[in-house]
Amino acid sequence: MEKNKKIIIYGAIISTLIAAGLFIYTVYASSMLSYLSSDPKACINCHVMHSAYKTWDNSSHKNVAKCVDCHLPVGDEIAKYTAKAIDGWNHSVAFTLNTYKNNIRISDNAAERVQANCIRCHSSVSETVEKNSSFYHNSSNFDNSRKCWDCHKYVPHGKVRSLTSTPYNLGIKEHLK
Repeated sequence: MEKNKKIIIYGAIISTLIAAGLFIYTVYASSMLSYLSSDPKACINCHVMHSAYKTWDNSSHKNVAKCVDCHLPVGDEIAKYTAKAIDGWNHSVAFTLNTYKNNIRISDNAAERVQANCIRCHSSVSETVEKNSSFYHNSSNFDNSRKCWDCHKYVPHGKVRSLTSTPYNLGIKEHLK
């Protein structure tokens, strides 16, 4: 009986060490800790974001805004990391199960965050647009539910939205190493 107890204890210890080793390897191999940073290179740990990174890297926003500045809530750390965790989970599931479409579309929740951040950074322009909108509020063409990118659709990610057709997209991650 004592021998069986020792086998169970050693088995449990070995199993725990193996599980811990696999977890540590997974954290390392997936660059999981990089997702806690604000480094835009973390966004290209997954192949599907290469075109988004490459187009941002060649945009006017490159020197003034990182991915998190536009795509995550600003000023509330809990909201920021909650959104980051939810988006990360959704991206990893879509990537793992290969359910991404060729052209990635922003979620409604993420679109609201990006819109709020456009207005936050470009507040003087936003105020002018709001003041000028009063001239058109009776017009049938006026729609105050429009997003900034309805007009500025190529900022900052450029014209190309396909996973496979962004120039110089493939190999960008390897180039940055």
